Amino acid sequence: MNIGIGQRRARLAWRHLLAVRGATAVDAAEAMVALHATDPATVYLAIVARQRVADGPGIERALYEDRTMVRMLGMRRTVFVVPADLVPVVQEACGRDVAARLRRGLVQHLGQVGKTGAWLSEVEDAVAAALSARGSATAAQLAEDEPRLRTPLEYAPDKPYGATSFITTRVLGLLAADGRIVRGRPRGSWLSGQYSWAMLDDWLPGRADWSPEAARACLARRWLTTFGPAPVTDLKWWASWSMAQTKKALADIGPVEVDLDGVAGVALADDLEPVPQPEPWVALLPGLDSTPMGWQSREWFLGGHGPALFDRSGNVGPTVWSDGRIVGGWAQRRSGEVVVEVLEDVGTEVMTAVEAEAARLQEWLGAVRVTPRFRTPLERKLSE
Repeated sequence: MNIGIGQRRARLAWRHLLAVRGATAVDAAEAMVALHATDPATVYLAIVARQRVADGPGIERALYEDRTMVRMLGMRRTVFVVPADLVPVVQEACGRDVAARLRRGLVQHLGQVGKTGAWLSEVEDAVAAALSARGSATAAQLAEDEPRLRTPLEYAPDKPYGATSFITTRVLGLLAADGRIVRGRPRGSWLSGQYSWAMLDDWLPGRADWSPEAARACLARRWLTTFGPAPVTDLKWWASWSMAQTKKALADIGPVEVDLDGVAGVALADDLEPVPQPEPWVALLPGLDSTPMGWQSREWFLGGHGPALFDRSGNVGPTVWSDGRIVGGWAQRRSGEVVVEVLEDVGTEVMTAVEAEAARLQEWLGAVRVTPRFRTPLERKLSE
């Protein structure tokens, strides 16, 4: 069965909440499976792009009061914001493997200063006990309670950029990847990446139990619902699974093989009927938005614009979309102006809609200035 580019773009438009807006913060997280959160600004800008009326307070409330969305380490050792019901799924499907890799790396590095894996486990347990006693704490407060967090390690000692730093961040990241602690409210504004910490059992009690196999099958189904049909290798890359794990997860949900205009792909068995084409739409998506970062194979919506819009590590910058494809990029200048540049001829009507969207975003940002954590060629150029 063939499912062509037109149908893939139509699915993207509807399922990523870009053709029809009105989403709450949780709607956006549910629709996208997970919102990229390596750059704190991405979460807010990604949700606002999917809302008819921007609701910053609603995002704050969902994250820190209702806790219907949770920030956690997951796929590809990346920080995401996920719906609360998916926390145990992502934890078992991806987090456990991430934690194991982080622990191996840290234990190996600690060997240089005569510390062992058993020593690290003692430190982890002591930090968890201190955090449990406090209820909520910053990294600095936890280092006061557990001084071993200030154990220094050398990084790249033979390089000009070599440095020495404490193990605090690595230990807290490991505890988070292991599902023991969670990032809470940031210190400062919504652009801050400095978080307070809490015990995950206190922050989100009563989580369901999942086996790793069942969790991977669930996550594969959720991903295919949002990003399918797609090549199997895209799922493998997105989840950072082995090919064996990927094939087993897919076997458990029984997808159908499809032809993506000459590329082999899979789709859910109940997702083969064509979807209607939406009305024309445009969107300004932030750097690291989950739409362009949902696939490894992006030619069908990116075209030849990759060098201008991605950095050398594969991180996407701010993008301008029209009817399911990327047509340009955007940036915010120091003055606060949101500026756009299209990289192909889009016509007067589309350009007018893009400029209106830029004005809407500029108005919402107001006095806030956003610089993407990962700079890309076009974003740098436009921001000057």
